[in-house]
Amino acid sequence: MKFLKKSLKIVTLLLVLAIICLWIYSKTLHPNYNGEVEIENLSEKVTVYFDEIGVPHINAENQKDAYTAFGYLHAQDRLWQMEVIRRISAGRLAEVFGKKLVPTDKFFSGLGIEEAAIKTIDNLDKNSEVYQLTLAYLDGINQFIENGPTPVEFFLVGVEKEKYTIKDVYNVFGYMAFSFAIAHKTDPLLTEVKEKLGEAYFEELMGSEVENLTLIKNEKNPEIRAAFSKAMNNLFEELPISPFIGSNSWVIGAEKTKNGKVIFANDPHIGFSQPSVWYQSHIKTPDYEMYGFNLALTPFPLLGHNRNYAYGLTMFENDDVDFYIEQNNPVNSMEYKTATGFEDYKLIDKRIKVKEEKDIVYKVKVSKHGPIMNGLIDHLKEERPIAMQWIYTKLNNQLLEVGYDISHATNLSEFKIGASKLHAPGLNMMYGDAKDNIAWFASGKLYNYRDSLYTKTYLNGASGKDEIVSYLDFEENPQAINPTWNYVYSANNQPDSIAGKLYPGYYLNEDRAERIVQLLEPKNDWTQEDVAEMMYDVTSPNAPIIVADFVKSIHKKDLTVSEKKAISILKNWKGNFDKEEVGPVIYNRMVYEFQKNTFADEMGKGYAQFVNTPFVEKMLPVQAKRKNSVWWDNISTKDKIETKEEIVTKSFKNAFSFLGDQLGENVEGWAWKRVVSVEYKHALGEVALLRKVFNVGPFETKGGDQVINNQIYDIDSTGVYKVKAGPSTRRIVDFSDVENSLGILPTGQSGNVFSKYYKDQAKKYLQGKFVKMRLNQSDIMKSENVLILKPKN
Repeated sequence: MKFLKKSLKIVTLLLVLAIICLWIYSKTLHPNYNGEVEIENLSEKVTVYFDEIGVPHINAENQKDAYTAFGYLHAQDRLWQMEVIRRISAGRLAEVFGKKLVPTDKFFSGLGIEEAAIKTIDNLDKNSEVYQLTLAYLDGINQFIENGPTPVEFFLVGVEKEKYTIKDVYNVFGYMAFSFAIAHKTDPLLTEVKEKLGEAYFEELMGSEVENLTLIKNEKNPEIRAAFSKAMNNLFEELPISPFIGSNSWVIGAEKTKNGKVIFANDPHIGFSQPSVWYQSHIKTPDYEMYGFNLALTPFPLLGHNRNYAYGLTMFENDDVDFYIEQNNPVNSMEYKTATGFEDYKLIDKRIKVKEEKDIVYKVKVSKHGPIMNGLIDHLKEERPIAMQWIYTKLNNQLLEVGYDISHATNLSEFKIGASKLHAPGLNMMYGDAKDNIAWFASGKLYNYRDSLYTKTYLNGASGKDEIVSYLDFEENPQAINPTWNYVYSANNQPDSIAGKLYPGYYLNEDRAERIVQLLEPKNDWTQEDVAEMMYDVTSPNAPIIVADFVKSIHKKDLTVSEKKAISILKNWKGNFDKEEVGPVIYNRMVYEFQKNTFADEMGKGYAQFVNTPFVEKMLPVQAKRKNSVWWDNISTKDKIETKEEIVTKSFKNAFSFLGDQLGENVEGWAWKRVVSVEYKHALGEVALLRKVFNVGPFETKGGDQVINNQIYDIDSTGVYKVKAGPSTRRIVDFSDVENSLGILPTGQSGNVFSKYYKDQAKKYLQGKFVKMRLNQSDIMKSENVLILKPKN
């Protein structure tokens, strides 16, 4: 017994010592927010004040020193995030995460992003300020790699730190640009619908593009497999970093505000992850000041403001990717047909390093339109060679200059010049300033095909008739400067006509746009507090209309008392996705059943991919009000043609039965908060033992898909709505009180799990609260955390 007691004491002592050692070691991994650090290539001392949420306020004597310091500070909070995002376009994720990421690496490395980056870098003006400041930023990052502590993630996955180059910056731009695109998920599916189901089915889908629009104002059928679209969804699901999705922004003119000054609002919608996608900083030098939000590995902020102007962005959703069917030479598969004869495919050798496995070597085949996708996507059952043409890799890339110009503008005209340089991805650039100017620019290089060509299905690569005919001048892009209606906005919806036609794209449904206009239009005394409340709005204007169409079609005979109660709740629901509401629970399940019963029989295996495209959301209100449709008939039933009433009634019955099993018999207890939640996931949080360490949440939340407080989730068979994307930040800049502008991140400023700023904003964000984006120097200098960066002799 004495031996056991003695052994127990020794084990306990060793465990305590191990915990103490681990705690001491963890302290060495904390970001440094105080004291002095010597770094090279500074000409003067840089003073950094960290505010109460960990935002560095960088005070330097010149911009080169400021950007060197910024790179160093960005790396100490977000080096792991930088490491992951730089590997995507380069096809280097499997090197860290193993063979399951090989398909993702193969796909991204074959898109031509790296090759385009090398070409762009070769043509950069190496003496320009934009280039020199970028190098200063990278120098700061690399000095942290050399001298700072290694984030714990590097040890856990067993990867060595590597220094960064300007090519890594362009790789981030490339990933950002591709994640904005929708065509790769939509065009192959629509081609299958047209080819396998026929024109009647196809035309009804296409009708949803031009019905129910809120325009952004300017002044037995063969089975559909959807293998291509499915592969795209699978690749993005495996990514350990956030995809870019949608956004809201509105800028209210001085005539519509209580204090007579412009109010700017923006909340880009991006896939949720940990750390948050944006890193905040405030740079101040004698000739420059900007409070900005940067993506990992980008030197210039895509969102920002100072005392003179504010800017932000939403996704334009224009079509900048097209797919071509190439025609191989029958006697030589290394040649393809063009309008002028056969040409050789270009071959590019690629190598993928795989953790604990042999390298994978393959070749990318490239036509004049772009890479052949058949070789980049495993198990793609398409015999025809399909080439992807992408404006991002096709045209001159000035994204670095765009970032510099929009963050260094001194007036609206200079900002517009920066916006005009963007070729891809398409972005709505939003602007407001202290001189009462407001503006919106749909930025991106737009182009024309021949008039009769529909570009959301595969094009003919051999004929020469399906090529781009002309590019639009930027002045022809949708835009509005100081419009008479005194506000500008974007919610990823269809812009008004350009040269007499609606520009093609993958625009999202009209709910958010309609709600924004509904709230902005009648009110002329907006305050910052009003805008903050509006950003947290959870009401869908279209959901009650869809519900009314559903209810009209439900057979009322033989309904139970509880079923009648559910219908009554639906009819009286105002479209608001608040936590205690029952309406959104019934509505979402009804939508799931309705879409499945309407489309799944014809779509077959492709249905799962169809519900992951923007078309299904745009199709819903259009299909719900249709009396007659080819889609109503269930093709799996013989000698019977189903009606709308039968489909809707079946959908309601199925929804009611499912919810009773899931949530109990008491309909009034089916609260929204019981089925919706959000968790901000770290790449290492997928490991069960590490989930509670690295992930933030899960939490209850409010909001729904395509309301202003956009909570994006899958509507699937589970009946549980795990929010996977939403506002990546919320920002409000009121030029009547610019020093008290407001912002918030979903979790926190730091990506270092040992930092007190790792998740300190999470609960405030979920409550619709904000923190100050500080500009007042006297307030900033009161900070308890001050770090001095000194020139190293």
